[in-house]
Amino acid sequence: MASPAKDLGPVLDKDGVRLTVDDAIATVTLTNPAKRNAQSPALWRALAEAGRLLPGAVRIVVLRAEGKSFSAGLDRQAFTPEGFDGEPSFIDLARGGDAELDATIAEYQEAFTWWRRSDIVSVAAVQGHAIGAGFQLALACDLRVVADDVQFAMRETSLGLVPDLTGTHPLVGLVGYARALEICATGRFVTAEESVATGLANLAVPADQLDDAVRDLASALLAAPRDALVETKALLRGALDRDYEAQRVAERAAQARRLRDLAGIGD
Repeated sequence: MASPAKDLGPVLDKDGVRLTVDDAIATVTLTNPAKRNAQSPALWRALAEAGRLLPGAVRIVVLRAEGKSFSAGLDRQAFTPEGFDGEPSFIDLARGGDAELDATIAEYQEAFTWWRRSDIVSVAAVQGHAIGAGFQLALACDLRVVADDVQFAMRETSLGLVPDLTGTHPLVGLVGYARALEICATGRFVTAEESVATGLANLAVPADQLDDAVRDLASALLAAPRDALVETKALLRGALDRDYEAQRVAERAAQARRLRDLAGIGD
């Protein structure tokens, strides 16, 4: 993928993650193409930090990756007895107490949770392999634009594990329970064509057009007034948890806030 058009000084650049901000658009880039952007606890902490460092003026967050692959998933070093330097190995975690193990996984999940904040819209630009944790990171975003060479796969079950980085909820919401189960249980690849057909991706484009397509989408999203987009996103995000009547009530309340705001009438 081509580099972003502007040469912006990074707000954050460490452990395979770079955050740059251009007015209302922030870009989070995975920067370890030599390892196909394999993930580690250090990378997850950097991703969580990127979320905390977003300026209040940011409305759109683009997630992208350098190289031919978005992310090959968890770095296989995690499965060795030694694990990562300075980190507990998986074996160490398994030997720990329940509370400690739960807290550690919860910390890892923080890298995947902030992308759906109500005050931003996040867009993942995904090319090549997005496997396991890479698939779940793409799923953490609100929208996905994929290159025509994309290959999603959820390999955790094949390794005797489960997808635990917040990917199961959005996957079921996007493709339904039966297809989600089949994707996770088999670990098979999901192509760009299937991604668009099932709603997993919003758009598929040739790989050399991926950055331009995401840039166009970000511009279109910025055209809507911020408060209206925030309210609309909240309505849609909560729709599946409400019944029809509760959603009607939520729509009325949101519209009342918008009308009063446009009329200059405070609460």
